[in-house]
Amino acid sequence: MTAPRALRQDPDFQELLERLGVVWDLKAAAAVLAWDQETWMPPEGAPARARQLATLARLRHELFTAPRMGELLLRLQERTENLPADSFEASLVRVAARLHRRAVRIPPRLAEEWSQATARATHEWIVARRENRFALFAPHLARNVRLAREMADCLTWEQERYDALLEEYEPGMTTRQVDQLFQSLQAGLEGLVRAVLQQARPRQQYDGALRGRFPRAAQERLTLQVLEAVGFQFGRGRQDCSPHPFTTSFGAGDVRLTTRYREDNFTEALLSTLHEAGHALYEQGLPPEWERTPLFEGASLGVHESQSRLWENLVGRSREFWRFVLPLARRAFPGELAGVDPEQCYRAVNAVRPGLIRTEADELTYNLHIFLRFRLERELLEGRLAVEDLPDAWNAAMESLLGLRPPDDARGVLQDIHWAHGSFGYFPSYTLGNVLAVQLYRQALQELPGIPEAVARGDFAPLLGWMRRHVHRWGASLTGDELVRRAT
Repeated sequence: MTAPRALRQDPDFQELLERLGVVWDLKAAAAVLAWDQETWMPPEGAPARARQLATLARLRHELFTAPRMGELLLRLQERTENLPADSFEASLVRVAARLHRRAVRIPPRLAEEWSQATARATHEWIVARRENRFALFAPHLARNVRLAREMADCLTWEQERYDALLEEYEPGMTTRQVDQLFQSLQAGLEGLVRAVLQQARPRQQYDGALRGRFPRAAQERLTLQVLEAVGFQFGRGRQDCSPHPFTTSFGAGDVRLTTRYREDNFTEALLSTLHEAGHALYEQGLPPEWERTPLFEGASLGVHESQSRLWENLVGRSREFWRFVLPLARRAFPGELAGVDPEQCYRAVNAVRPGLIRTEADELTYNLHIFLRFRLERELLEGRLAVEDLPDAWNAAMESLLGLRPPDDARGVLQDIHWAHGSFGYFPSYTLGNVLAVQLYRQALQELPGIPEAVARGDFAPLLGWMRRHVHRWGASLTGDELVRRAT
């Protein structure tokens, strides 16, 4: 292993690290501005914020696609050919070269316009969702769709535009593969949902266990307690509130997540916090020495979602977790939860009932929400569906898949922020994450069968430690497929 150490002293490699570090710093600065936009920024700050983000996007793009960056990567690719594929040096050059090949196809003008359009659309989505008026958001979504098509055409694609955008989140995966997986899953899920609904006791029997008035301040304290218990390090992060929960990272020492609260149902905030904690724990588990490089992120979005869905569902909806968390919840809400036992809570959070809101969906119907979004965004990108027709198409698809028709836009087409962000191609990662979460959790249980009882005691270290060793420590040095094959 002397060759990697020697390469690390190579002037070209040192220059690459410095150039990548500057690009990474600009990306982190933009992430701070984006976090502020969704948490604390006053409404009138939206136009200026869009310009600021666009400026950072243009500078970042120009630096990353500069001819000198291409020269360095070309030289270093030759020098890393004989290094171990999973070494830091070989991984860095390989991943940076892949991202560079993609970036140079995007004109600087398009990168800047994309950033400005999505920043403005994000603000307008917040307003439109609050006022329950899709018409306010429609022109901004139309612009995002137009730019996404242009982006895909710059990146080139063989079968359909969606392939080019899916690559951003799931490198190496095609739309056809996703579609085949989703068709197979849907065929089994629809019959299973019908069978469960016919046989299960009415959900209302268990819902009452978790109904009442749960003040926001007490919910905040409870979610912070749970975050600390699962291993989130507050010296390196924080939790805030936003209309749509998310996680972002500005570096090894600053990982932030958000949640949202409903005073009639504390489990929404609790499970949302666990979901985002999965993302945040992944970010806090990345090798700190890889900071300011493209390796300092997850292997793929599907792998990232495997972590969030694992903590939300496989942990947060387990009997063992409710044995741990119910005493904490009783102290937070002594009147509402008096007489409630862990089994009632377990049944309440696992009851199956089709609903309108994706983030509140049970495990069984959740993927049906993803299939709907995947198919609609493909139609938008191919021009087979006009933006102004999207609400009707959404409502018809909801009725077909889940037997429900949204009564308004806020509980229908406006519920997700992803299209405002320009994140076309993102939604499949949720279902991929669900599938991968079970594979990883099953392997962890095989190796550490005591994990469930540890969870019941409030000891999450065995599970987190397994994820640190088999998932987090690899960052983006492996593809999602390579990582899961190694881990399982």
